[in-house]
Amino acid sequence: MVTGSYFKKVRLVGGHLALDFVNTQTGPPDGPPDGDSLEGYDDLLSWSRQMGIMGERQAKGLVLAAQARPAAASAAFGKAIGARYYLWEIFAALARQQEPSTSLLDLLRDDAASSVRHARLARTAGGFGWDWGVCDDLCAPLWPVVQAAVDLMRSGPVTSVKQCGACRFLFVDTSKNGSRRWCSMEDCGKTAKMRRYVARRSASRASARAGQP
Repeated sequence: MVTGSYFKKVRLVGGHLALDFVNTQTGPPDGPPDGDSLEGYDDLLSWSRQMGIMGERQAKGLVLAAQARPAAASAAFGKAIGARYYLWEIFAALARQQEPSTSLLDLLRDDAASSVRHARLARTAGGFGWDWGVCDDLCAPLWPVVQAAVDLMRSGPVTSVKQCGACRFLFVDTSKNGSRRWCSMEDCGKTAKMRRYVARRSASRASARAGQP
């Protein structure tokens, strides 16, 4: 059974499915990531369950499929991790107000096209949307993610995609004046404020010592 217990430790700050997917890696704003919540195919299924993009019946079926076809499960997980890499590169570039490379956009196009081939149009609250139903294709967890990424890039506004000033996390800035700087004020925002406070205190003490006879 897929429980997803590890996922409780992951902060959901992206405000969008595709960004929460890339935020399963932690790390500094520049440089390589230093932590990963997705260490295997079971973790990917757990994340999908926690995000509500896969039902328990589907997840259980994929657990059995992965057990029966471990090599295929490993390949599907590798594909998802590859997609996470190019999605981060695409949206990090947009957060820096740069154009993503054509090669990265082509990767997203190809994965999105593949996901649509497995989907059907189904009625939603607002009209119609893609629905993948229940299947045993081990790549199924990735399909809603790449479609969500395309939707964000097409409908945007991508100018609202930002990167935290203190970590690699990406998020959609929905603040009224577009001034959000941190993935979370409770984490990176509080840490940044404390660093500024310590720096001011240190500067004040140094100034006071310099003024002593």
